[in-house]
Amino acid sequence: MAVYVWVAQGRAGEMKKGETEALNEAAVRTQLRRQGLKPTKVKEKPKDLLEMIPFRGSVKAKDVVIFSRQFSTMISAGLPLIQCLDILAGQEQNKAFARIIRNIKEDIEGGSTLTDALKKYPKVFDDLFINMIAAGEAGGILDTILNRLATYLEKAMKLKRKVKGAMTYPAVVLFVSCAVITLLLVKVVPVFQGIFSGMGRELPFLTQFLIDLSNFITNNALYIVGALIVAIVALVKFYQTDRGRTLFDRMILKPPVIGPLMRKVAIAKFTRTLSTMISSGVPILDGLEIVSRTAGNKIVEKALMETRKNISEGKTIAEPLAATSVFPPMVVQMIAVGEATGSLDSMLTKIADFYDDEVETAVNAMTSMLEPILMVFLGGVVGGMIVAMYLPIFQIGSIVG
Repeated sequence: MAVYVWVAQGRAGEMKKGETEALNEAAVRTQLRRQGLKPTKVKEKPKDLLEMIPFRGSVKAKDVVIFSRQFSTMISAGLPLIQCLDILAGQEQNKAFARIIRNIKEDIEGGSTLTDALKKYPKVFDDLFINMIAAGEAGGILDTILNRLATYLEKAMKLKRKVKGAMTYPAVVLFVSCAVITLLLVKVVPVFQGIFSGMGRELPFLTQFLIDLSNFITNNALYIVGALIVAIVALVKFYQTDRGRTLFDRMILKPPVIGPLMRKVAIAKFTRTLSTMISSGVPILDGLEIVSRTAGNKIVEKALMETRKNISEGKTIAEPLAATSVFPPMVVQMIAVGEATGSLDSMLTKIADFYDDEVETAVNAMTSMLEPILMVFLGGVVGGMIVAMYLPIFQIGSIVG
């Protein structure tokens, strides 16, 4: 179907404009007359040249979150599935995502299920999203599932935003520190070197060290930049391997401040995701497999896959989780209670809510602690460099005095 733009006259004589998707121009005119409008101009909407580029734009997580909430609201209100998708495609600001929604709508009109239509876009809708939609379609509770899915995605996004916010400040301060130090070494220190060269005296160790470091950076700038680029590319390539990701994820869980925070984030994500999937009717083995892939940490992923293997052999969830030593005893015990009482999904939700609060507290504590440390570091380094540059001048002053 094509999209048509139209101009029509209302009952009171006012002019209205809009867009309608239909098979042909006659169908558009018929629809407008049924709405009490008198069409004066109908033509096919010109093709956007940028739409011919297949990979233009990208769909962000925020777009999917908003789509899920709006889709859930409309389905709960009783609107037909096709009409919901038509409205969502029409109001979507992201052109790439709007095109995907239209394609999904056309697939459903052609007889496909919503699940099968979503499966064509794995980069936009992950396994968690698709499996939950499949469970909702199979059980006839798509509105309930969409509401749970929207709530889950909103909370997951909020958690991610908290962690990103905590990491942004120290990253910016470290970047500014490196920029200031490099500027001092490349631009300021050589000026002092020209002044000290005519003194004919041996410079203090700290001053001489800074001058030598400045000369090294100035004379080998291209080599240093090249080495940094090679090192970054090598680290990225190594991180993309299974061994590199495992090593990095194991290391990130060990530092005093960041380690506990990352562990809490992983537990909150795992419990929230598994709770949402179990309450939506997804089998626990399938749920654990999907949760392990979305855990965001290789150590947690391997622990969950080992747990899944043990469950398939007839064990409970709590036993293998305790054996992995990744999850705290409190989490394991609460899961065991939930499993014994038949309320595993609600118990997992309580754990997720608790750890969401723990993450927020840990983020605030880390930010409060890092702020003065980084300020002292930046002030100490810059102040030390300034003192080192003025040391020879102080020595001359003491001799003259």
